[in-house]
Amino acid sequence: MMTKFLTLAAALLMTAGTAIAASDSAMSSGTVTKIDAKWNKITVDHGPLENLDMPAMKMVFVLADPAMLEGLSEGAQINFVADRVNGKLTITELVQ
Repeated sequence: MMTKFLTLAAALLMTAGTAIAASDSAMSSGTVTKIDAKWNKITVDHGPLENLDMPAMKMVFVLADPAMLEGLSEGAQINFVADRVNGKLTITELVQ
């Protein structure tokens, strides 16, 4: 019984470590250059988006959650995760 528990615990830890590493590698950084609160979009001058295989550039993103706009200002340095959601480049995680 204990062996099964330890095997399961080890498997869960390995899975969690892989998920954390994947999330860290998807995190990108950039500078907010424009905020469009009406349409829930921001323009970001960002570094490479490795998870999307995109080079550094300035582009517009939709925010997955309008609450991400709280406290956000032009010129802010952010770390974020972007992904394609319903065909649109969307910021799914944001850290100011």
